[in-house]
Parts: sequence; structure tokens; C-alpha cells
Amino acid sequence: MNSPLIQLLVLAGIAVFLILRLKNVLGTREGFEKPPVSDQTPSARSGPAFEVIEGGPDLDITDHVPEDSPSGKALAEMKRVEPSFGVSDFLQGARGAYEMIVMGYERGDLAEIQPFLADDVYESFVDGVAAREDQGLTIEANFIGVRELELIDAKMDEATREAELTIRFVGELTSAVRNREGEIVEGSLNEIKRQKDTWVFARVMGSDDPNWLLVSTDG
Repeated sequence: MNSPLIQLLVLAGIAVFLILRLKNVLGTREGFEKPPVSDQTPSARSGPAFEVIEGGPDLDITDHVPEDSPSGKALAEMKRVEPSFGVSDFLQGARGAYEMIVMGYERGDLAEIQPFLADDVYESFVDGVAAREDQGLTIEANFIGVRELELIDAKMDEATREAELTIRFVGELTSAVRNREGEIVEGSLNEIKRQKDTWVFARVMGSDDPNWLLVSTDG
């Protein structure tokens, strides 16, 4: 076999070797090679807690009232007029307002709670506190907590945008009434009593004033 033929066979062998090596390298994903582009559509996740359905029910409403009920429709209208409004957020605020207003009345300190009371409610509180003072009575009270809170009605006047939310509270507190001599004539400082109230809060949705006013109280 002559020399040129041998050289040709050697070169051919080297070429085949290089091709096989190159194929092996390209056939693997090592180093900094970018991964293949995948479908960017998110896969459905198991469990309703993580699934977002476009146009589905508003859980902020349906957690408290049926969606198709008059209250549910009123709440939806409130949120349409004022998108930042949240039912759960309101109820959390109502819980704190209940304690503040109850204790303000029990202690006769109405100045702090006046901005949250409608005029007629404030006047009734003033009359109640004045009647106690005329009799020389004082109340010593300690708020324990809100045991129950329930949204029982929601209304909205689409013309005036005034919304009303009716909340039922069951609060727990200790309360004792003392006479001028400091003697307890009613209640107890050691016995926890449950106080049931149904309150109506009102506000014009979309207004600059964020405060809801207590417009009605029913024990």
C-alpha cells in the first residue's frame, strides 16, 4: 500500500473520530447551555385555594353572605364604586370599633368616640352618661373580647352611594356599677357577662372620608 493511500485512510479515521466526539458533545446538555424554551402557560394547581378563576365568585363576599343574595349584590356594588373596599377588612375594623365604642360609653369618655358616631347616636350616649352622673353612678368595666361577629345585612343606595352594614356582636366583659359611696350596686368585677348588640354602620362609598359612622344600636 502506497504512502498517499495510507495518509488518506489516517485522515479519514481522524475525521470520523472527530465527528463522533462532536456528536457526543452536542448531544449532551452540560456547562452553560441554555435550557430549551418551554410552554409558559402555568399548569393548573391542585386544590381550590390556589386556583384563580377569571370571573369566579368573590370570596371576600361569599365568605360572609351568599353571592346572589340582596346583601351579596349590595357588597358587590360597594366594591365596584370603591375597589379598595374589603368586607373582611371592614369586619376586622368593626371588631376594634366595637370595643372602643363600648368602653368609651361605659367609662363616660365620649370625646374619643364621637367622630365615629352619628349625631343622634352620640346624643343618646350623652343622655345615658348624664343620667348616670345625675344618680351618682359610675361604671367600672373591663373588656374581655368579641366572642362572635356576624354580618347580617348589607344595603346600598345606588343614587346616593350610601352604604349600610348591619353587624351582630357578642362581646364579653366584666362590668360593675358603683354608687356615690363606691359600693357595687349592680354587676360584678369577677363575673364575665355576654353583651349582644346589633349595630348599623353607614358611609358614602367613594367619599374622601374613610370613617364609617355608627348610625343605629340595638341591644
